[in-house]
Amino acid sequence: MRALQLLLLLGMLLSPVTLSLARKPRRENRDREVYGNGKIFDITHEINPNMPTWESKDGLGQFIWLVDSMKNGSKLNSSQFKLSTHTGTHIDAPGHFYEEYYEAGYNVNSLDLDVLNGPALLVDVPRDSNITAEVMKSLNISRGVRRVLFRTLNTDRKLMFKKEFDSSYVAFMEDGAKWLVENTDIKLVGVDYLSSAAYVNLISPHLIFLKRRKIILVEGLKLDNIIPGHYNVHCLPLRMIGADGSPARCILVK
Repeated sequence: MRALQLLLLLGMLLSPVTLSLARKPRRENRDREVYGNGKIFDITHEINPNMPTWESKDGLGQFIWLVDSMKNGSKLNSSQFKLSTHTGTHIDAPGHFYEEYYEAGYNVNSLDLDVLNGPALLVDVPRDSNITAEVMKSLNISRGVRRVLFRTLNTDRKLMFKKEFDSSYVAFMEDGAKWLVENTDIKLVGVDYLSSAAYVNLISPHLIFLKRRKIILVEGLKLDNIIPGHYNVHCLPLRMIGADGSPARCILVK
């Protein structure tokens, strides 16, 4: 009888209500990348200490600090963070490469939200080359397409998941940038590493893209496991006065 009473008492203690209170909060949404029954894709890289940063072997490192902690007696948790404006998935403003634009206030606040939101095309770039004029021709991007995300060998090599910066990443060469400007209607250029210009040809593609302040560069996109084709892209920078770039949250909607 005593054993039966102990079992009943144990059952009460381990009731679903008690267990639910004892369990930690569920984290099923952590690292989630697909929403809306497969129609919404998060193409933003998670900002974390081990992500690559420009020309660093050590990655981003600590970027967020818990200033107020409930564990230490505060009534709430409150953090502070410090980041480069070109961390992870981010957007370049015209002032990033033009001093006169920077002084004139062409920062991320000046970027056209109409360009950053709307129909977009995701294309696979040939894996054996930077994006040259010949590569651009081979992609056969129709006139009227205004937003293009270029998936390259960078995604295959998972460069955005490696701590050490890799200067062999794939991106635009000068002739490829010039061909795009002169022969397409593209106003948003999205790439899958930290720069839209190849390391060996770093300055001139940026100058070509940003010269007329009509093209917006979105860099560091996460394009894994997404079928090439047409989507709607939504990409929003932080609204910061004086910033020549900004981390952004970008999504594709099918």
